[in-house]
Amino acid sequence: MPSKTGIVRHDLYKEHLVGFPHVESPQRLEVIYNMLDDADMEGQFVSISPRPATHEELSLVHSHAYIERVAGTDGKAHVSLDPDTQTTPLSYQAAILAVGGLFSLVDKIFDGTVENGFALVRPPGHHAEKDRAMGFCLFNNVALGARYAMNNHGVQKVLIVDWDLHHGNATQRTFYKDPDVLYFSTHQYPHYPGTGSLEQVGHGDAMGSIVNVPLSPGYGDSDFCKIFKQILYPIVSAFKPEFIFISAGFDTYVDDPLGGMYVTPKGYAAMTRQIMDLAERYASGRVAVTLEGGYNLTGLRESARAVLKELVGDSILTVGELEAFEKGAVPPVVDKVIQVQRPYWPSL
Repeated sequence: MPSKTGIVRHDLYKEHLVGFPHVESPQRLEVIYNMLDDADMEGQFVSISPRPATHEELSLVHSHAYIERVAGTDGKAHVSLDPDTQTTPLSYQAAILAVGGLFSLVDKIFDGTVENGFALVRPPGHHAEKDRAMGFCLFNNVALGARYAMNNHGVQKVLIVDWDLHHGNATQRTFYKDPDVLYFSTHQYPHYPGTGSLEQVGHGDAMGSIVNVPLSPGYGDSDFCKIFKQILYPIVSAFKPEFIFISAGFDTYVDDPLGGMYVTPKGYAAMTRQIMDLAERYASGRVAVTLEGGYNLTGLRESARAVLKELVGDSILTVGELEAFEKGAVPPVVDKVIQVQRPYWPSL
């Protein structure tokens, strides 16, 4: 049976920050790409060739002045765009190919080549604002992907699920006044970048389109699954997205050096299963995953493997594990989120 799952990979993504000491290193993709060649993974996926995004496409989210600023780093040995965010000679080329890689995945989902897929790209994107780089991010891959799906494929409603440890400040800001994009974020709080409070819910007609679940350290697999089941499921049942994006950051992994969460590969598999279930109900199975953070190389490799296996239908979860994750005591944050969001989502 042909694979239903696409992957975007390219060696240019490993050229960003090559030879530069940084936690968001090329080794992050090297371990994932090597894992794809393991016996249990090889031949399971459809390879999707990325293409560079144009400046016109980047302007769906970013200002022309900012695009030109990043383009101006092309070929330069080292430029600092932000205290955390650097470029090396091929960073700009990698960044426009990262955005275009997600576009290519969206195209292949809509033309029926695949049902879902994972853009294994870098640099990551969800901190990149309209007019500035932030938090290791140059262009906002997932926000651009959502705009692209709406502009080029007639999608009316998009859901973005962001399970990265850090709040996607720029994704939130991009869609803060857009009722047609639902942004759902679980994140450690207070933590970098400082956004993502309960009270940030959107503006005007878009109130309720931002759903923040700010978490203290220490949450694990079962907590995240209950949060998804108790909050995301009822909201999505009312919103009914036509396409789902996942900002997949693996820095909530139990041993990540930048985080304080306790998620394991089975937890990421379970969250992916839940999102795929919602996609089957409302979005014709259409799910596009894009890589964000994750800095423990072993955790990154095994967690990405778990998500990919879930996408292709070869789960690492045993029978009943997802049900077990969804049962039991509900984290107190769930009631707090529901109290804030219920005026906009009576389905809660």
